[in-house]
Amino acid sequence: MLKLIRAPNLMLAQHWVNLLEMAGIGCELHNRYLQGALGEIPVDQCGPEIWLSDERDEALARRLLDNARRGPARGAVLWHCGQCGEMLEPQFTVCWQCGTARDPLAG
Repeated sequence: MLKLIRAPNLMLAQHWVNLLEMAGIGCELHNRYLQGALGEIPVDQCGPEIWLSDERDEALARRLLDNARRGPARGAVLWHCGQCGEMLEPQFTVCWQCGTARDPLAG
C-alpha cells in the first residue's frame, strides 16, 4: 500500500476515493473518524488519507486527482451519457437521468 494524499476534509477525501474507484484504482480511505481525536493527536495527523492498494497506480491516480482539483477546462464541452444519451455539463461526473458514471479518462 502507498499513501497517496492527505485530504483537507472528509467530504473531499470521499469524493477523491469515488473518482479513483470509478477509474478502477483500488484505494482505501484512512483516518475517517480520527478528527474526533483532535487535541489528543496533532492536527497534521488527523486528516483523512487516501492509500492506494497498488503503487503502480500512483501516476494515473495523481493525474486524475489533479484534473479533479482543476475542474472542467474553460470552454469544456457538454458530454453525452453513453447509457441514456442525456446531455450533461462538463462539471458533472454522473448522469442525473440514469446514474451512469462518466468515463473519468474522457476529456
